[in-house]
Amino acid sequence: MNETMSWADATIADARDLSEADAFCARLVDDSRGRSPMPPLPGALPLRPHIAAIFAFARIAVDFANDSEFAPDRLGRLADWERQLRAAESGQATHPVFAALGRTIRERGLPLGPFEDLLGAARQDCAQKRYQTFAELQEYCRRSANPLGRLALMVDGVRDTRRLEFSDRVCTALRLTRVLQEIQGDLDRDRIYIPREDFQATGYSEADLRMKIVNERFRSLMKIQWKRARTLYEEGKPLFLTLPRPLSWELKLTWLGGKALLRKVHKLGYDTLRHRPALTRWDWPNLLLGVLFS
Repeated sequence: MNETMSWADATIADARDLSEADAFCARLVDDSRGRSPMPPLPGALPLRPHIAAIFAFARIAVDFANDSEFAPDRLGRLADWERQLRAAESGQATHPVFAALGRTIRERGLPLGPFEDLLGAARQDCAQKRYQTFAELQEYCRRSANPLGRLALMVDGVRDTRRLEFSDRVCTALRLTRVLQEIQGDLDRDRIYIPREDFQATGYSEADLRMKIVNERFRSLMKIQWKRARTLYEEGKPLFLTLPRPLSWELKLTWLGGKALLRKVHKLGYDTLRHRPALTRWDWPNLLLGVLFS
């Protein structure tokens, strides 16, 4: 059994042993850090186990939709993940993620809606490979990215509509940035998140994309996505002015990381088809300084 499947099929002997469940979720977060540099999880130190449980739930749901090991029964796996979510709400769990997440849902009073949205987005990734309009893509982002930001804020007691909507803008911007970053990886899964209306507007085609043709039409296509992400980052910026520390610092670090990736995309001349932009360990010191002094 590979590591991805071992995460998904883990069991816990005693669901009341939250130390074991929390350690499992923390290891899963660390594994994700090993795949790509990540900022610290948001939230004050006592709240980190709650955030890690949410992240672990989402990470495994995404694995079900993406990883080849689950291809024979992706939807079945997601259905079982939803069943375990509902059982966890009532204190019944056999998987360490749900032992930890059940506690988080009860103690922090979290609604199930955002978790259901994340599962819905994972199911959508199993079935939908193309998007006709940007509005359609935004709806996907509403379910695939925005719930994570909302849940992180709710764990910290933030529930007002205004700040949750600022969070939505930042999370959608982060998801669009990932569309730019992962265009080749998504294409390998036969997924294209760039709306067809943008292909039509620029005269670039899916056939061109598959042949890795990088020309002015391609750059124009990518620049449309880049501008949308940049605008959404700026629209979400007021979020950090209204939150207490350390939460404001940590969310701002994520925001700055996304904007740093956009700068890398720009420096590549928008050619992320042949050159995947990524943050490295050397980027984070400057980003940390940006949190403190920008």
